[in-house]
Amino acid sequence: MPQPTLPEPAFPNLDSMLSRKFGKEVANYFSGSPLNRVSFLRADHTFLSAALKHPTTSFLLFTNLNPLAKDPSTLEYLPFAEIQHLIGDNPYSKTEEQLISEYNSTTTIPQLLFLGLDEGNKHGLTYNIYTGAPYFALDVTPKGTIASQAESLIRNLELRGLKFLEGRIQAALPAQDAAIYAQGRALLDWNARNPFCAQCGQPTLSINGGTKRTCPPKDMASLSGTIGGNVGVAPTERPDCATRKGISNLCFPRTDPTIIVAVVSSDAKRVLIGRQKRWPPYWYSTLAGFVEPAESVEEAVRREVWEESGVKLGRVVIHSTQPWPYPANLMIGAIAQCIPGGEEIILKHDPELENARWAELDEVREALRVGTSALGEPAQEGYKEGNLRLPAGTAIANQLLAAVVGGFLGETPKI
Repeated sequence: MPQPTLPEPAFPNLDSMLSRKFGKEVANYFSGSPLNRVSFLRADHTFLSAALKHPTTSFLLFTNLNPLAKDPSTLEYLPFAEIQHLIGDNPYSKTEEQLISEYNSTTTIPQLLFLGLDEGNKHGLTYNIYTGAPYFALDVTPKGTIASQAESLIRNLELRGLKFLEGRIQAALPAQDAAIYAQGRALLDWNARNPFCAQCGQPTLSINGGTKRTCPPKDMASLSGTIGGNVGVAPTERPDCATRKGISNLCFPRTDPTIIVAVVSSDAKRVLIGRQKRWPPYWYSTLAGFVEPAESVEEAVRREVWEESGVKLGRVVIHSTQPWPYPANLMIGAIAQCIPGGEEIILKHDPELENARWAELDEVREALRVGTSALGEPAQEGYKEGNLRLPAGTAIANQLLAAVVGGFLGETPKI
């Protein structure tokens, strides 16, 4: 499958002291959203009500985190009229305070997210000083009290030839659509994983345009079976909860920082690559791992590389980052160099890798030219079986390796 183009970085042609010293900014796949998130408007129910029904508004639907599409490279956005019967005339007609005071845990509320405004559309909604076409994401997975309505909607969409793209990773979308999809998927996944309060165990309510969850002080329904609930009493005052005290004690979306690094030998002539057992033959990538609490990015890079390969690192430089919505990672891409004498590969610490080895720069260049693909997909024309395979251009690992063979460690840094 042809690989999509990567997003343009912000102000790609701007000359500045930083760009002269460090080179152009690198934008990775799943970044580069065309939307202004206007996060300060998420609690403004007047704004959300206007955005919901504007003629330029687009809704991206998901079921089980799979986006609605015409084909693997084309998302399908719907207008308000096509989803109105599922979400109601206006779920934003009341303030958040009113919604919290009237909360009923037995009523299924379709998860709706406000994603932002596409300011490139000058015919979009104008609200105060902001103009743009509004974008929302909507979870139509059949469940609870909306199951039959959601199933009917899905059937009608499938009869029109549309489909929800299955598969864990969607990497064939145009760059801007990929960024919108990533934002919607990550937030829907977070909401689905946090239906209960981590402090008291009671059901939570999605607020702030789908980007916060709160623990309401009372429930208009019986809370049979929940932690600390009063069985058979409705409405009920909930037990005291620490999240209702202090300032902004709400549940916010999580982002898990993850390092990924292209490791260069001390003489700068080779790159460290590794592979997991489940990967296709000859397929390698850069090393990666989670940043742990109270650990700097540089420390995480050194620790992960040593744990997985036994290789010891000196200087670590951050190259670029990539949002990775599976489920909520921020890949922090780095380039690091071994200390002299620290290049011995030892796999006995952490058993994550099946193999790790040093690759000459020319071997990496050739693999980047004809040997890249997503997992399970064939390489490009010209690839010779048995040669090195590497991740596709939509993966930050590809960008890191391309930077190394492109002269990142030269006298004039190139990002």
